Formats: sequence, structure tokens, C-alpha cells
Amino acid sequence: MRADASWIIDFKYPPSVATGRRRPPAVPPSPVRRASRAAPTRLACAAALAAAGLAVAEPVQLEAAQLEARIGVDALATGEVQLRRSGMTIRADRLGYTVADDTARASGAVRIELDGDVFRGRELVLQLERFEGFFLEPDYFFARLQAGGRAERIDFIDRQRSRIVRGDYTSCPREGDAMPDWLLSASLVEIDLERNEGRAEGAVLRFLGVPILAAPVLSFPVTDARKSGWLPPNFNIDSRSGIELGVPYYWNIAPQLDATLVPTLLTRRGLSLGGELRYLDADFRGIVSAQVLPGDRVAGRTRSAFGLQHEGRLGAWAYRTDLQQVSDDEHWKDFDRPGARFTPRLLPREFALHRALGSVERPLEVYAAVQHWQVLQGDPAALIVAPYQRSPQLGLRGRGLALGALEYAFETEFNRFDRPRDANDNLPSGQRLHLLGELAWPLRAAHGALVPRVAFNAAAYETDRPMADGRRSAARVIPTYSLDGSLVFERGLQAFGRELRQTLEPRLRWANTPLREQAALPNFDAAGLDFNEISIFADDAFSGVDRVADAHQLTAGLTTRIVDEASGLEQLRVSLVQRYLLRDQFVTPDGQPLTRRLSDLLLSGSAVLSPRWTLDAAARYSPEFGETTRAIAGVRFSPGPFRTVSLRYRFARDLSEQVETGWQWPLYGPVEGAPRAGGDCRTTVYAVGRINYSLRERQLTDSLLGFELDSGCWIARVVAERRATERGEARSRIMFQLELVGLSRLGSNPLAVLRDNIPGYRLLREPAPTLPPPRNHDAP
Repeated sequence: MRADASWIIDFKYPPSVATGRRRPPAVPPSPVRRASRAAPTRLACAAALAAAGLAVAEPVQLEAAQLEARIGVDALATGEVQLRRSGMTIRADRLGYTVADDTARASGAVRIELDGDVFRGRELVLQLERFEGFFLEPDYFFARLQAGGRAERIDFIDRQRSRIVRGDYTSCPREGDAMPDWLLSASLVEIDLERNEGRAEGAVLRFLGVPILAAPVLSFPVTDARKSGWLPPNFNIDSRSGIELGVPYYWNIAPQLDATLVPTLLTRRGLSLGGELRYLDADFRGIVSAQVLPGDRVAGRTRSAFGLQHEGRLGAWAYRTDLQQVSDDEHWKDFDRPGARFTPRLLPREFALHRALGSVERPLEVYAAVQHWQVLQGDPAALIVAPYQRSPQLGLRGRGLALGALEYAFETEFNRFDRPRDANDNLPSGQRLHLLGELAWPLRAAHGALVPRVAFNAAAYETDRPMADGRRSAARVIPTYSLDGSLVFERGLQAFGRELRQTLEPRLRWANTPLREQAALPNFDAAGLDFNEISIFADDAFSGVDRVADAHQLTAGLTTRIVDEASGLEQLRVSLVQRYLLRDQFVTPDGQPLTRRLSDLLLSGSAVLSPRWTLDAAARYSPEFGETTRAIAGVRFSPGPFRTVSLRYRFARDLSEQVETGWQWPLYGPVEGAPRAGGDCRTTVYAVGRINYSLRERQLTDSLLGFELDSGCWIARVVAERRATERGEARSRIMFQLELVGLSRLGSNPLAVLRDNIPGYRLLREPAPTLPPPRNHDAP
């Protein structure tokens, strides 16, 4: 039959026919019935196939302007041809389909669309069920990666495997025969999706026409799944180590185990080897990292670092360990230590385990730990006091409700305190048993709360040598009584065309702790709290257990807020708080009695002036001296995506005065509100940075300066960082990164540095943040 209109014919056949495992019986040629779009013709009967014990495969739908077909044999379609099957669409000027081997042969402007990916070429032969065949002179585009390329030929082995002959790959737009900004080309590329492996022979990566990477054989992953192989090199310049060039190798050992080895050349120091091992199991997980630099030419010795972070469960017990170790005191100045939880000069060596007991209403926890430290001293003029070692620490804590309305909490703990082996001080060592407890009767309502509370701090000591009063053992119990009251007043108001709600929140807290002599007792873990809006309402002026400030005081605070009714966002907050001393205080962090009745006045506030402008400030004012002792104020301007500038002023009288500014701002080219696609080749240049300037010392302290150039299909970053290590010493480095969109990032990674140092920084191509839902729909 020949049809000169637009028709659809729907083929169905046994899958055994399509796969070639069983040839169908001979079918004599017969005329084709006319078929319309509304009622497609089926060339095999599904019911008959099912009766014969053969499963019905996915149908093939063929649409064209002109079509010639023989029922159950073949079809020839011309003019705007479309073949559809199993989510795949083939478009062509001319297409022939054979039922017996389930093969399509297309020519002209051939186009395949499959799961968003597009292939275009001049000639295609494809066995549909097995997805086996070849495509001549195709262009291809991967939707997920927003990248593609050209090839002389693609051989489809099956849906998981293919072979690209003399092909290339890029996310940059092509203009005729001109070379894209970056291009990865290879003589042969074999892709195996099932094994997540791509293998390229004769691979060359060119950037702006210049070869920057070449390999006779290159293996790479083809999905986001992990795969063993070499990673892009790291490159940066460091003032203390010279040029650093590292080539990481990733080893996918098992689904729950992998490792990365990084041989690195440091031009001033020598060759180092670093590595990281990660493991994950149902009952435990962890990271082991190590680095060794044999024969450091600058230091004249071998340098090394080791780290272990591990956590897991043993039955009902949970445990964790954190072990950090470096070879020398100067290591923190010369090398980075990623993932540091403490200061760069304080390295933990600890092990802890705990077990939950009790119930949800009355949780109870028993725990044990050992905690030691490695303290990096270095400069004798800048020594730090090493913390005590706890070996061991044993404790039990709990909280809950008693008698239906009383809230209780307690903690009892035994510690053995020792000085580090290399500590050069005369501090005492010994052991302590303490018990902390509190009982409260809270009266809470929607408009406020009143909370009376009684607490105590009890401790017993034994020291290895006599204390200041000659004793080697001592005990004391210190009670605290407090009453905390707060109210909340609200009113609605309209301003700037919006519905707002204003609150007024007064708070008054009374606390009384009697004086107990503590000067002769050892101080293992107590330190003075910073004076701020949180600590001013605390019972004690100390952290830890060994010191308890005697205090009879009244603390008053007032806060007002303005909240947007629609979004629940806080538009304005102003707080004022001050403490009044009802009697002199003798146990203080600095050891000097406190006789001044009125404390410093704490003021703080923040405001969202518009979606572009935000302000925040805090000050500490001394009524005794009539001056501000501390202050901090900041402003941020963010008029749009990837545009942010912040300015912050910090002041501490007689200590420091600093100005800090950070920014990410376009200098040239358009800035889009949404992440750019690879086809957008308009160039944009951004400046990024952060500068800390000491007004007191009239010099720069820490600084970060850089540029980001986004061309659409590649991003280049150059970031220079200067970080103070000790007085008069600093470490500087320059980091380079080239991000080829859709392929990889080459060079050192400055992104973490930019995020940590520039308020409001956004990664290029990162989607814009969305506003939170209205207040009434917020998740708890």
C-alpha cells in the first residue's frame, strides 16, 4: 500500500523475533489497510501472540508524510518521519523498518531523542530492541551535563555500551568550524554505563587552542558514581613551600571503602605523599588521613601529619575517636590541616563512648572518655597554656519531670586531671568528683513565663601535691537560687504597605549564690565567660566546674521585634540589658573583687531595611567611665544574584580596632538571575575578596583577593590569600582553578576559602536561594 497523507502505523511483535533468538514464520506479502491517526493499524494481534505463549513487546509507532508497508514484513517512510518506541524518538527524512530483525535504517537529517539526550547525523542503522547499530557523522548532546560533541562514527553495542570513533566533547557553543574555547578530543572512546567506565585513546584536552592535558590512554567515570582513576591536578603557589603541584589518584576499593592518594611536588621542600581513606558500614564510619614529607629541604627534617576520625556503635553503646598528630611545632604554619575542630595549635587525641538509658520522658546517659592534647608552641614569646588531660572521664547525666510539674537535671562525673608530658608549668594535677543538679518549677503561658529554680555545684578534690593551704583533699557545695520572669506583649501595625507585628519582651532575673572560699582549690577546667547578652543572664560568670562566682544580682532586659506577618521574617530587633549587683562579688575571673553595682550596658540590634540592605550592631557601654568598651557594627548590601558587599567594624578598647570588608561583585559583562547554561557564552568578570585592616597597628592582617571569570562554558578563578600566623609572620598563597563546565575542575579548590571568608558569597551556577514559607507553615 502507498499513502500520500500523514499516517501512523503501530507494529507489535514477539520479543523473541526482535532479539533474533527465534525467526518468525514466513509471511507472504499482503496489502496494508489504510490507517488514520485516530485509529492506528496493528500488524500483529496481541491476543494471538499471548495465546501462542509469547509476551507482547513495546510497540513501534511510525508516522510519516508518505508511507509504504507490507503487513508483518517492513515499512518505508519518507517526509517528516517519526519513529517512537520506549521513550525513544527517531526523526529522519527517510526511514525503513524491518519487522523480522526489528531494525530501523534512517538517512537524511537523522535525529535521536532519548531521555533528553540528542544525537543528530546523516545515516543511522539501529536494531531497536538491543539498541545495536551505528550512526555516521553524528553530533551529540547530553542534557544532564549540558555538553556534547561531534564524531566520525558512533557504534551502539547495546543500551549500556557504545564506541565513539574520532570524536570530541565540549560544553562550549560551536560556530562553524571554529574551535570551541575548550575541547576534549580522542581517537577512540569506549563507554560502558554498567561499569561506569569510559576509556579514551589518544585523548587531548585543549583550552583556548592550547593543549593543557594529554594522555595515550585515559580512563574516566561516565556518571556521578565513584570510579578509580587519576583526578585533575592541584596547583597553587605558597610563600613557605613554593610551587605546589599534586596529582590525586582515587581508588574505589569497595562500595563502602575508598581512598585518595596525592603525590605532591613542593619546589622549595621536596616531594610529599598525602592520602585519605574513607570507610562506611552499618555500625561505624570514619576517615583516616596522613601526609609525609621526607627530608624537608627548608626544615632539614622529615615532616608528617596523621589524623583519624571514627565513630560507630557497639550494641547499645555509641563511641567516637578523634586523633590528630603532627611531627613538629611549626607544622601548623607551613601546611593546612583540613577539618580542624580546634585552634591550629591545639590537636585533640580523644576517645569517648556513651549509652542512652531511661526513657523519652526521662532520658539518662552514661558516658566515658579519655582526652589528651598535642599543643604546638613554636615561638617562646607566644606560648599558650595547654589544657588539662582527662584520663579518664566517667559520668552520668539525666533530666526529666518529677511530680508532674517539676523539671530536674543532674550531672555527676569523675575526672583524673594530668598535665601534658611536655607542659612547662607548675600547675597541680589530681582528681575530682563533682555533682551538678537543679530543680525548677516553671509556670509558662502564651504571654510569658515565671521560673523559680534551685541549683547546686558540689565537688570533691584530691591532689598529687599539697594545695595552697596544705591540704591534699577538699570538698565544697555551693547552692544557687534564682527566679526568672518574662512577658510578651504584641500588637499589629501597618507600615510601608505591609502588615507587621511588633512585640515588647521584658525580662527580669534574680539570682543569689553565697560566697564559698575557693582560692586554695585547684582549677582544672574553669574559665571566665565572655560578657554578652547570653552570659549576663547566666547564674555563673565561669564555664566549667571548679569556680562558682558568688553573686546576688538582678538582671533586666528589654527586647522589641517587628515581624512581617506574611513571611514571618524578622525586620527589626533591638535589645537592651544590664545587671545590678546587690552586694560585692569576690570570686571573679580576674581575681579582683567586683564592687561596682551597675554592670556595663549591652545594646544590640539588627534591621532588614529592604531585601538589599541589612544592618546589625552591638555595643558594650560602661556607665562608670562613660565610654564604650566594645562595639561591633556591620552592614551588607546585596542588590542581586552574585552581588554582595559587606562592611564590619570591630572595637575593643585598649586591645584592638579593626575594619573588615568582603565582596563578590561583577566588574564586566551581564549577570543573570538564574544559573547560566553552557550555551550562554557571554563573559562576566567578578571580583571577590575580604580585607581585615587593623586601625590600631595600621596594617593589613588577614586578606583575600581574587577574580572569577565566567565565560558560560568555563570558569577561571585566581585567589590570593594572606593569613597571619604569629606576630610579624604571615603565610601567603595563590590558588588557581579552571572549571570546565560539564567536565571537571583543574587546579586548587578555593571555593571553601571563598565561602568561609566572604559573607553572602555564592558559587557561580548555584541556584538562587528561595524565601522561607510563611510563618504559620514553618516546620518545627
